[in-house]
Parts: sequence; C-alpha cells; structure tokens
Amino acid sequence: MSGTVSPTSAYVDATGIHAPTFSIIQQYLIGQFQAIHGADIVVSNDSQDGQMIGVFAAALNDTNAACVAVYNSFSPSTAQGVGLSSMVKINGLARHVPSNSTAALYLVGEAGTVITNGIVQDPASNNWRLPASVTIPPSGDITVTATCQTLGAVSAAPGDIAHIYTVTLGWQTATNPAAATPGAPVESDLLLRIRQAVSTALPALSVLSGMIGAVAGLPGVTAVKGYENDTNTDYSPPNPPPPANLAEGPLPPHSISLVVQGGDAIQICQTILLKKTPGCYTYGSTRETVDDVYGLPHDIGFFIPSVVTIGVHITLKALAGYSTIIGAAISQSVSDYINALGSGESVVYSKLWMPANLCTESGAPIGATGTYDIIAMAIGTPPDNVGFAGYGTTNIAISIFQMASCLPSNVIITVSP
Repeated sequence: MSGTVSPTSAYVDATGIHAPTFSIIQQYLIGQFQAIHGADIVVSNDSQDGQMIGVFAAALNDTNAACVAVYNSFSPSTAQGVGLSSMVKINGLARHVPSNSTAALYLVGEAGTVITNGIVQDPASNNWRLPASVTIPPSGDITVTATCQTLGAVSAAPGDIAHIYTVTLGWQTATNPAAATPGAPVESDLLLRIRQAVSTALPALSVLSGMIGAVAGLPGVTAVKGYENDTNTDYSPPNPPPPANLAEGPLPPHSISLVVQGGDAIQICQTILLKKTPGCYTYGSTRETVDDVYGLPHDIGFFIPSVVTIGVHITLKALAGYSTIIGAAISQSVSDYINALGSGESVVYSKLWMPANLCTESGAPIGATGTYDIIAMAIGTPPDNVGFAGYGTTNIAISIFQMASCLPSNVIITVSP
C-alpha cells in the first residue's frame, strides 16, 4: 500500500499486513485531543474524556483486528474455520464431517418381539439407537448394529452398552460383546492444513509423491505412506521388516506399495492407477480390478495396515491427591499416544514415560503429575490384563504394513503400597 498511512489504521505492504496496537492508537488520539483542547486537559483513564478516547481506540483496534483476520483468511496457513474450508476448495478438498460411532449389540428376548426405535445407553448416558424396527427371531436372540446419537469418537468397552432405555415388552437384555467402532470427529483446522499441504504434492516431480498426495485427498483417507523398490531384488525399507508369521513380505522388484488408512478401496485403486507409471507393479493385500480410461482392466493393490494391539502395565506409588480418576487419565494418555503412531512406527518403550507422567509433548507436566510416582512400566502384545505374560521393557517393532493400537482398558494401573 503506497502513500501516507494513518497511525490508527491497518495497512498492507510488500511484507504483509500490519496494524498498530491498542496502546499506540490510544496515545495518538490523546495527542490529537490535547492538540485541540490544550495540553493541560485531563485525559486520564478515570476521566470522562479519557474514557471516551478509550471507546474510540477500542473501536479502531477492533476494526483493525477484523482487517487482519480477513487478510489472513486468504491463506490456508492462517485461515480459520469456514474461511479455511473455503480456501482448501482450491485444492479440491473439503473438510471431513464428523461421523457416528457404531457397535454390534447382542439382543435377547421373546421370539416375535418387535422393537421399534429402540435405544440402549452406556454408562456415560450416550444413546445408541437400534435400527428402526428389530424383530426377535425364533432363536430368541439377534445381533444388530447400533449407532451412537452423539457425533464423534464415542468409545464403549465390551459390555458397556447394556442399559435398555426404551423398555419394550418381551425385550430382555442387550449388550455389546466387542468394543464399539469409534466415529470420526469433525476435522480440526490443524489436520485440514496438514492435509492441504500434502495435497500440494499432486503436481510434484516425483510420481510417488503425486500418488500419495492424490490418495491423501480422497474422502475418508486419514493417513498414507508410500514405499518404492526400484531394484531387481526384494527390498525391505528401513522400517522393521514384517515378522515371519505375517503374510506380507518385502516389496517385490520394481514395485510400489501404499499403506492407507480409511477411504474407499475402489476409489483408492482408481487413483493409484491414474497416477502410477506404466508397467509398475502395485504391491498390496487389498486388491481391486479397476478400468483405465480406455476400459482396460487392471489389478491394483495397496495395504490396509493390520492392527497390533498393545498392552501396558504401570506400577506406581500413590502420593497425596491421587485417585482412580487420575489413574484413568494416565491410561487414556498412554492409549492416545500409542494410537497416534502411524503405520510402520514402532512402540518405543522409553517414550511412553512422558504420556504416563501426564506430560505435554514438550515434556512440561500438567494436571496431576505430582500425585504419583511411577515405579515400573512394562509393555507387551497381545494384551494380558491379568498376568502380564511376556511383558517387558523392549521396544515393540511395527512393520511398514502394521500399526499399533491400544485401548485405555489395556493400560493397567497397579498401585503399590
């Protein structure tokens, strides 16, 4: 912006947008007021004139803040909320909307009983709605899919969804034998910015980078990793190779392999076919036959990471202020850390101490860190919540085709006297 700029207004130049602070605006108005009425006029904060100047300064400051927000909304790196949702449309993206958690419910009742709009509750009073109409068969039991009425990642451990809210004559019991499948929360600004940054790899010089960017932009896809073998022999990337009992082996010669979480398999394979080079083999256990632009079929594959469930046993000494609520927070913190690891990321034993101590990523303690002292910690797989057989202090290797997972219920806290 050229020309003279008012000391009270925001302005744009070659380096971006700038705005004066509230203090600068207030001092400028005081100076102008004194120039008109004299230097001896009282303009302190407790005077009428001083308060009027403060109102004017606040109005100008708020207007400048709005100008800065509008200016920043034109960049994906600084836009927020609806503004960011509009900006990423340039990259062909849309913010992921939240989804509902689901659970398989085992219902028992008298044969022929019709359950209309049935609802079962969990201990947190979340409502899980059955299909609109369920009829108990002659066997007296049936398994149906219930949908949580609360959007987002609502979790429920096995047996939690058991309180029949809509009592129906002939309907006796309800329970979920397995843990619920959590829904997805609304995509945050941070995650949307990360996905937008990945999507800009579409025009990259590397074919693999462009393929990863294209797949990452598909609806429902939450994470993508790509691997390439440009040699004449089988090749294992630097990540730990798959264990001997895993069907997936090293990458075959002259092949690429994508490890994808979420999304539709057919859409993923169509995108891989569109972006890959001719003659390149796509290695993966999930395979679909998709047609190219000429109608010719191609067998395309990728990997959906297999889940390795991790168990953690923490022995601690309770100090003043410790409670079972704090213990539950420890379990949740460790579980969240493990679940945040991507495919191919091993569970490093030493790094679990930070979330177990309720510390932030920078190491700063938060919450109730001072109410307990961790004496020992061990990890293992599969989880053993009774004897902890096979648990130890050794890192758990995760292959490039796997991902670690941990429920809060698999982080067991033992309080030592």
